Amino acid sequence: MKPLMDAGYRLYARRLRARLAAADLPRHVAMVMDGNRRWARQMGFDDPKIGHRYGAEHLAEVLNWCAEIGVRHVTVFVASVDNVRKRASDEVDNLMGMIETVVAEQLSQPDNIWQLHLAGRLDVLPDSTRHALKLAEEATRARPTGFHLNVAIGYDGRDEIVDAVRSLLEDQSRRGATLDDVAQRLTAEQIAEHLYTSGQPDPDLVIRTSGERRMSGFLLWQAAQSELYFCDVYWPGFRKVDFLRALRSYAARRHQRDA
Repeated sequence: MKPLMDAGYRLYARRLRARLAAADLPRHVAMVMDGNRRWARQMGFDDPKIGHRYGAEHLAEVLNWCAEIGVRHVTVFVASVDNVRKRASDEVDNLMGMIETVVAEQLSQPDNIWQLHLAGRLDVLPDSTRHALKLAEEATRARPTGFHLNVAIGYDGRDEIVDAVRSLLEDQSRRGATLDDVAQRLTAEQIAEHLYTSGQPDPDLVIRTSGERRMSGFLLWQAAQSELYFCDVYWPGFRKVDFLRALRSYAARRHQRDA
């Protein structure tokens, strides 16, 4: 029975992909990778933290799907400031270990096409995690492929906006501008230039797994005009057909909006 199910799945995935061939696809996809621990419990693991490893390893597969279909900008929400500060220390240690040994190492491999950008309050991370991510960011900086991955870790959307405004004010102060000068000339574009994702397009599509229907402070500024897609499967169980369905939904809504 399983070979038949696998064959049916592959056929369905090919059909979905074919239907998207002429569709309006997003340039930038953002993803909230939610449900790792619930997936582990669902799969019968005694330790739900095992879900973090499966979730971290699954990111590489999802990035391959993005590259195959031509999505060149991806942002993933790995951990919020509250995740790092308020969850049990053993769970945070486990999550940070997965980021160091799976995500950072995978991205640093010479055959990996993604250029890493970090988004968030890195000062709230353990030293070893911050160091591993910084090394990976530097190792990928010169990649000419045009594929960009933003990893939001130690992230909070409101903090990002505050940091952007603070950076803008400091920059203008160095140029000799007064506070009144800045207030009179301030634009949304100027603030956007100081966001963590400065220089990249805003996400066209935001996907959240696990069935939760909320943004949790993710990309509050950048996602103001994004299409939102909520998927009921947990992140480690997020399949290629789920990804293609999200793209199909995005293309259909874009078509309706532009009609």
